[in-house]
Amino acid sequence: MGLLTIGAFAAASRLSPKALRLYDELGLLSPARVDPVTGYRLYSPDQLERARLVAWLRRLGMPLARIKAVCVLPPPAAAREVASFWAQVEADTAARRDLVTFLIEQLSGKEPAMSAATKPLQIRYAALSDAGLVRESNQDTAYAGSRLLAVADGFGAAGAFASAAAVEVLKRLDTDRIPAGDLLNVLQEAAEQASQAVRGVAAAEPEPDQSGTTLTGMLWTGSQLALIHIGDSRAYLLRAGELFQITHDHTLVQSMVDDGRLRPEEATTHPQRALLLRALTGTADSSPDTRLHDAQADDRYLLCSDGLSAVVPADRIHQVIATVPDPEHAVRELVALANRSGGPDNISCVVADVIDSAG
Repeated sequence: MGLLTIGAFAAASRLSPKALRLYDELGLLSPARVDPVTGYRLYSPDQLERARLVAWLRRLGMPLARIKAVCVLPPPAAAREVASFWAQVEADTAARRDLVTFLIEQLSGKEPAMSAATKPLQIRYAALSDAGLVRESNQDTAYAGSRLLAVADGFGAAGAFASAAAVEVLKRLDTDRIPAGDLLNVLQEAAEQASQAVRGVAAAEPEPDQSGTTLTGMLWTGSQLALIHIGDSRAYLLRAGELFQITHDHTLVQSMVDDGRLRPEEATTHPQRALLLRALTGTADSSPDTRLHDAQADDRYLLCSDGLSAVVPADRIHQVIATVPDPEHAVRELVALANRSGGPDNISCVVADVIDSAG
């Protein structure tokens, strides 16, 4: 069989000609030949297997950059990558299901009930913040308490005050038990107050829009937690040995990865990797993401600033989180790893283990 026109190849692969042109531009699925006179794209029948894989992965909702990475892996490694992606999808779906349940109960006037199978949980935690080896001061703030975990990474002239102000607002929630039905509303109110606090701090600076902070926090009650997130500090979940990033970076580079314009491995060295699209600042009216999440006994959570995640490879972070049992030792080892990698930025880590309160 000879080369196929883009129309014939689209029909055989169940990809539209428009999609094929985009995948060619992205280097994901280039034609076997381009006619030098007409510019028509021609494809080899041997490319159908890869095209169908791309189509299947797109039906799963996998981002184009990740599909590109999967397509060049050996089959066993590709299978593991697909499994990892789907685990993340299921975790996100579970979080959305929790939110739907919450909204239904709220709108119907019902008080959220704890099922007989749900056991109250508590956390064992540790927090550590370090200036690193290059910066003269530490603009990060890290906090861990019985109901609240938080990391904020300040920037600009008032960065240290901004991160401290944002976390101080959240710390007010660490004292009283909050009913599950109020958890998300309480956190959203706190997010607004944190934004106001940062604006108040930055207003004293000549350029208030140049000062601000990221903010990633978790508020606990019973077996649920509410997550608040803005910027590029991160929250990770270790469950059943697998480590998942459960926040999404609000950065220019991450948006380029999401759009398929940049490969994930290129993002780590991109010159604009630290450029934030969203953060709490002195002037911008950006609201953090908030959502509910169900916790399970034996889960482990890591919150960190990019002084860790941008410097230490994900597999090394995974190794520490999975093998160092004590949270206090874990945060110390993570900070030490970042410093052994040059410590170019402030480093903040919070590690929390979920345990059965009856155990």
